[in-house]
Amino acid sequence: MAEAARQASPMPTGRPKVSFQGVEKVYRAASGGREPTRALDAFDLQIVPGEIVSIIGPTGCGKSTALNILAGFEQATAGVVRVDDEIVTGPGRNRGVVFQQPSLFPWMSVLDNVVLGVKCRGGDPTAYGPRALELLAEVGLAGFERHYPYQLSGGMQQRVQIARALIGEPDILLMDEPFGALDYQTRLLMQKLLLRLWAHFRPTILFITHDVGEAIFISDRVIAMTRRPGRVKLAVEVHAPKPRDYEFLGSPEFIRLEHELVLAVQGEVEGREAEAAH
Repeated sequence: MAEAARQASPMPTGRPKVSFQGVEKVYRAASGGREPTRALDAFDLQIVPGEIVSIIGPTGCGKSTALNILAGFEQATAGVVRVDDEIVTGPGRNRGVVFQQPSLFPWMSVLDNVVLGVKCRGGDPTAYGPRALELLAEVGLAGFERHYPYQLSGGMQQRVQIARALIGEPDILLMDEPFGALDYQTRLLMQKLLLRLWAHFRPTILFITHDVGEAIFISDRVIAMTRRPGRVKLAVEVHAPKPRDYEFLGSPEFIRLEHELVLAVQGEVEGREAEAAH
């Protein structure tokens, strides 16, 4: 009974900010008679306001697909995704997205990249200009407003992308492996930065990563998915208070959760390899 309860997704308390209910996603083959690809199947997840939830799982399990459906970039084949009880049908200003590779315009300055979205939506320049400068200071880029992307390191470019996502004051921040291309030391700095920004702005965050340790360090809950078609296999809660410091990486809770989640994900990877061998 204890194991069965452990496999079930721990239900957060409070009214959900985000709700995936029976979500399926099937990609139809364009031609050539290939079989359709079922990326998600009966995917259920609820996230309460202000919660940080990370999703991990084998490559191709549907992690990014779930995020893209919530972002409004893709439509579910079946099931429904809601934000504040409203069905998601497309992108919205209440959802900011940070991608793995910084999508900055190279001919624009850091400041111009940050304000582009709100400027295009007709925002008040007297409001978003000073706000952009405040956000750049928050992410540690004060003094770099007139630099261009090529003059910045990868970590600094990601800081610009995070500032750009936050300037619209989204309720939800969607992050698709945002630190995946960074070196280990820079990733640790960015993880602490994210927790500091969360403490200040309190967005609801859905974070996609392949790094189990990263997921544990930043999250309130970590969701491990099955191999494709992706479903929730295991959900664990991280009880250590935020913000967290690097000592948490050696704590009994961190080590226990890391062991449990690595076993869950690796079991799916090995199961997929066994299927492929037959």
